[in-house]
Amino acid sequence: MSYIPELLVTAASLEECEQLLEAGATALLVGEAKFGSRLAGQFNLEMIEQAVKLAHQKGAKLYVSMNNLIDNATVNELPSYISSINSFGVDAIVYGDPAVLMAAREHAPAMKLHWNAEMTSTNYATADYWARRGATRYVLARELNMEQIFEIKQNSKLEIQVQVHGMTAIYHSKRSLVQSYAEHHRQQSDYAKLQQASGLYLMENDRPDERFPIFEDEYGTHIMSSDDICMLENLHELLEVKIDSFKIEGILKSTEYNVAVVKAYRAAIDAYLADPENYTFDESLLDSIRELQDPGRELSFGFFFKEQVY
Repeated sequence: MSYIPELLVTAASLEECEQLLEAGATALLVGEAKFGSRLAGQFNLEMIEQAVKLAHQKGAKLYVSMNNLIDNATVNELPSYISSINSFGVDAIVYGDPAVLMAAREHAPAMKLHWNAEMTSTNYATADYWARRGATRYVLARELNMEQIFEIKQNSKLEIQVQVHGMTAIYHSKRSLVQSYAEHHRQQSDYAKLQQASGLYLMENDRPDERFPIFEDEYGTHIMSSDDICMLENLHELLEVKIDSFKIEGILKSTEYNVAVVKAYRAAIDAYLADPENYTFDESLLDSIRELQDPGRELSFGFFFKEQVY
């Protein structure tokens, strides 16, 4: 079977789903905050059902994020939720908590399972551990470098997913830190404004040019990276080792930006697959992203070319 990598992107709405599919995405990731963490947008069950239909009409896949920290109350809701999304034809569940895996194996035994625990997916032994328990894909930690990624791909039986574009999470708390901050300063009346604020961020005194986006919902507070990963010009290195899925993280980005990014990566992937031996990067693809890139956020290689991470 010939190698055809997946181009996966998060979606914030049904309208964005349609546009991302038109742009060339072959898989979409959606979810509901009760079960999924750091979502680009909120999808209830009715919206998930519609998103599945949109994706399948285009020959694409629809995944549901269930990688949140699962508490006792939420455990009781897993069977019903998983049964519902299974009936819609969802292609896979993205999970981190074993409780989700066990519920899926009981209530949707044919459902594919993508293990994503953010920072702890750092070696092929862990991948094999989850493979023996039913996982079909291993979502690699964003802190791995190229050499580590290659080694895991060569030694793992699971599909391998790598994030190639967008911001990454650097902190999560189940506490409502923004609300606590407002209450500490007796600004309760301003909390609603803070929740809806555009461009809410944290900044360190000694690094005033770096801004870390922060957003909060009823399930906690999330702080994101101050730059965006962009592996477009080096994507061929990951294609050479046949990475199974390339993820574009679209959280806190406009639909226009996400569509431009998907188009650029689609073009690069297609050009490489058409003639791997003679592939050369088209610089204009990167220009199309730079035109829409927030000037306060750099495009970077993340940890891909770091010699040592841990």
